Amino acid sequence: MKEVDMSYIDNQKNDKRVIRTEILFTPVLVALPICVGILFIYEWYTHSIIDSISGYFGMLILGIILIVGNIIFDIPFIRSLLRFFKKKKVN
Repeated sequence: MKEVDMSYIDNQKNDKRVIRTEILFTPVLVALPICVGILFIYEWYTHSIIDSISGYFGMLILGIILIVGNIIFDIPFIRSLLRFFKKKKVN
């Protein structure tokens, strides 16, 4: 049998596409959950505190979970993107 030369995908080109996609979706991944969390807290505030309607405590919990969880997971994501750009400028 003949040895067939295996052709692989160019990893460098593929990595550039992945980085571009991450950069493109970064505002959506970071800002959208924070906005939704703030909206939940605002709705809880307006309905529970101002209108004095009970039963909106879950919105407060969801808003806090969204904001805190987003901050916890987005900080390493943004750090890795910044490290990539600093590394790329040096090389």
